[in-house]
Amino acid sequence: MVMVKGPEDFGPPPQGLMEGIAQLGAEAMQAGVLVMPGGLLPSKKGARVRLRSGRISVTDGPFTEAKELIGGFAIYDVKSKDEVIEWTRRFMELHKEHWPGWEGESEIREMYPG
Repeated sequence: MVMVKGPEDFGPPPQGLMEGIAQLGAEAMQAGVLVMPGGLLPSKKGARVRLRSGRISVTDGPFTEAKELIGGFAIYDVKSKDEVIEWTRRFMELHKEHWPGWEGESEIREMYPG
């Protein structure tokens, strides 16, 4: 799974970026490696459910204390870590090209087999 993290208050992504991501996603689907992509709405539409010291608490968004939030994800079925790194590098190149000034990161995590 690849999760993209960035500042929530940077505004909506540019149309060119969204078109580029759609094109990259179509290419990854055609290659048979993209299982599921998804984007997340702003944190003001969400909530956090936290367990701390034996107590559960619920906090409605927005999560202003977070500098970066997960904005989207993609689940890949690839043969190697290098392969998913290459797809992710291409994804980040689209951000660099279409969203000048945006800074963030994509985190790659292997999923437990289901």
